[in-house]
Amino acid sequence: MGVLALSFVSAGAMAQAPKFEWKEATSGGYTYKYVTNDPSKARFYTLKNGLTVVLSPTNKDPRIQSYVAVKAGSKTDPATNTGLAHYLEHMLFKGTDKYGSLDWSKEKPELDKIDALYEKYNKTTDAAQRKSIYHEIDSVSGVASKFAIANEYDKMLSAMGAQGTNAFTSFEQTVYTDDVPASSIDKYLAVQAERFRNPQLRIFHTELEAVYEEKNRGLDTDGRKVIEKLFAELFKNHNYGLQTTIGTIEHLKNPSLVEIRKYFNTYYVPNNMAVVMSGDFNPDVLIAKIDKSFGYMQNKAIPKYAFQPEAPITSPVVVEVLGPDAESVTIGYRLPGNKSKDVLLADLVGQILTNGKAGLMDLNLVKKQKLLRAGASAFTLIDYGILYMSGNATQGQ
Repeated sequence: MGVLALSFVSAGAMAQAPKFEWKEATSGGYTYKYVTNDPSKARFYTLKNGLTVVLSPTNKDPRIQSYVAVKAGSKTDPATNTGLAHYLEHMLFKGTDKYGSLDWSKEKPELDKIDALYEKYNKTTDAAQRKSIYHEIDSVSGVASKFAIANEYDKMLSAMGAQGTNAFTSFEQTVYTDDVPASSIDKYLAVQAERFRNPQLRIFHTELEAVYEEKNRGLDTDGRKVIEKLFAELFKNHNYGLQTTIGTIEHLKNPSLVEIRKYFNTYYVPNNMAVVMSGDFNPDVLIAKIDKSFGYMQNKAIPKYAFQPEAPITSPVVVEVLGPDAESVTIGYRLPGNKSKDVLLADLVGQILTNGKAGLMDLNLVKKQKLLRAGASAFTLIDYGILYMSGNATQGQ
């Protein structure tokens, strides 16, 4: 008997997937780029001074999530001042000559003294002399602190109703975050514009101690030590592996306020920064406000980071890291930079292997109790990337 097989395909099933293409449009007097069929409706602006602005209106809650990002991190730290980008991030919460001070005319001379003392301290090698200079730094810092208003930035943001005020530094970025009421956006922009105009390195002595303690905690954390060693082995010629975001103890003990300002003036420029906002706003109105707030910033030529390409890894490299935690294993693979399609595939591989619920590692290793923990992830950076997998053994394994 013959069998007649019929196949019915609906017209909807044959429809093509939506196309995602870059387009350009003008609205409210500003030209922007966008991606067709983008559910976030994000607009990508470039202001006259080079500042990138990304706006994604949601109109769900009367709030705005804000990120002010700088394309600068440990990769661009001076080799003689590692950790600089990170503690500059800390100092961007300490105010300017316009806020954060009870009496700027009296505070400034003390801050100038501290600048000079740190430079003298860095150039001195005699232990007794260094101790004497540091004692003087401590004394002058005490005088200067009497004119400082502690945590004024946080207090101003809190008064606006802001939440999630924070910042982080990584290899190639320093990002300042806030979640503010939409009704406070004018005040918020005024504070942000002032924040990056003329930051002052006040209470530096105290803040550096906090960073130093953060470094000490990291020295006792197996996870951080493993990742740092992984990067060091994969990147012998690149700052991804040559220096860490937190910096060395030696450099943290010998900071240069002159170098911090030089770094700020070099990288905290509009053509190296982005303002990204998502929330309850009219993008035509908000872009004009951002332009007015940050338009004073002048763009500059940005130094290009140069490096020797990494040599191919032709055989497995095995390294042991000792620490107090339970045994674990981490396997890393070096990838090309973020312009390569391979990094997209690597990210997909990471999600297939582990996503916390139904990844291959989740189902076959963790849920079957073959391992206490297992994970995989792609770490994408500009020049290179990493795909790494890790796992923790169960008791007695």
